[in-house]
Amino acid sequence: QVQLVESGGGLVQPGGSLRLSCAASRSIFRFNATNWYRQAPGKERELVAAVTSDGSTIYADSVKGRFTITRDNDKNTVYLQMNSLKPEDTAVYYCNSVRWVGIALRHYWGQGTQVTVSS
Repeated sequence: QVQLVESGGGLVQPGGSLRLSCAASRSIFRFNATNWYRQAPGKERELVAAVTSDGSTIYADSVKGRFTITRDNDKNTVYLQMNSLKPEDTAVYYCNSVRWVGIALRHYWGQGTQVTVSS
């Protein structure tokens, strides 16, 4: 069973930075993509950033230019560097990895880490 463990959340002032980590219990090369989602109170979960197995990245428009997703293959860890944080970035952030197994797409989720942007 694959486990994903997030860390790095916390309280930060507007304009500040945080780096989230997602540590996988198995090689991240096994996954077709690893993603960061977030869910704010009363809102649907939304995709923030993704990195594929070949290193391609995508970002939500709301975070482009402020967030950067990277991975460390040796540590089986994916990071989300968040700069210029805004109050609207406040949410629980979830790490998600996906892998095709035959014709089925399997999802693996972490437990989430709270990010609060407030003065």
